[in-house]
Amino acid sequence: MTDLDVRPEQPDPIEPREAGLLHRLYHGETHFDFVGKRRIGFIISGVLILISLLSLFTRELNLGIEFDGGVAWEVPAANTSVDETRSTLERFGVSDAKIQTLRGSGGERIRAQAGPQTGATSSGVRQALAENAQVDIGEVSFTSIGPTWGDEITRKALRALVFFFIAITLYITIRFEWRMALAALAAVVHDVLISVGVYSIFGFEVSPATVIAFLTILGFSLYDTIVVFDKVHENSRRILATGRATYGDVVNLSMNQVMARSLNTSICAVLPVLSLLIVGSILMGATALQGFSLALLVGLITGAYSSIFIATPILAVLKEREPRYRALKERYGSTTILSTLPAATAVATVGTAASPVRTTPSAASAAPGAASPAGTGTALGHPPRPRKKKKR
Repeated sequence: MTDLDVRPEQPDPIEPREAGLLHRLYHGETHFDFVGKRRIGFIISGVLILISLLSLFTRELNLGIEFDGGVAWEVPAANTSVDETRSTLERFGVSDAKIQTLRGSGGERIRAQAGPQTGATSSGVRQALAENAQVDIGEVSFTSIGPTWGDEITRKALRALVFFFIAITLYITIRFEWRMALAALAAVVHDVLISVGVYSIFGFEVSPATVIAFLTILGFSLYDTIVVFDKVHENSRRILATGRATYGDVVNLSMNQVMARSLNTSICAVLPVLSLLIVGSILMGATALQGFSLALLVGLITGAYSSIFIATPILAVLKEREPRYRALKERYGSTTILSTLPAATAVATVGTAASPVRTTPSAASAAPGAASPAGTGTALGHPPRPRKKKKR
């Protein structure tokens, strides 16, 4: 045997690196079992709601002057202090005042808020505050709101909330079905209770701007939930017709497919609200923005959480109580992710209904480069791309 007959050693094949979490998340290839782990989310939400309800019954809400009614004075803080302002109010018999320092472009101001007062008391306090601060009485602003106006604002806020619930229930029922409407409604109530509980626990003041922010974030929470439900509706029509997958499988598949979109939407919404809260209200002293931005921040976080861990698992629980899906669950057992996306999920002949197969551990561990049978579809029911012929 000559040297020419010696063949060079073939290098070992390079194994492809496993894609990272962010890559799989972006391409909808994660395998999180949201339905199977739903009890964790339910327990966390149950504890948070219980704490919120306990706080509401014991501490109640710190309602602003617009809801309770009362009077408020604002005086420049250059030559006076909070303690002097409190002493001045106590001389006139106003002992339950809430005093805070406001920072704005015009400098610091001290705001004192109390319950309804007589005209003589209000005028006397205003004059005394002007003397303490060594300013003209015209620089001491005075606001008085009667309890009737506050009650009207409260009724309008509750009426708007009820109309919102009715509207979303009707829309989702007509667009999808009543079980999806019930799941979305449960998520919205979840967001309201936790958001209100945060305000009660930390004593944040509730103003009309807070109510507007709550209604705004409820719309965002509903939008995120509708995106997930639309994907579940689309996949269920294509996959469940074969009777070879549970509804929990479809929910898990849909959630993993839209996870990146939900996270990106939530992060993009939270970042400007954080800048509004930190830069606007804290650093620049625009206290009028604090209540609005704080309510938005709390609501956006709870809304993103509920659309993933509350609304969709509740939908799966409700749907699997139907006789058809209950039988599928009993046949296949607990839920599993349908695929190692995208190759192993569906086997549907072109021109026929999709026929996804529940994967087993052996099927999931098959070689990732294995080709699907000719004429089969992908997990979403699309026919495979034809291979190019090699040149001879």
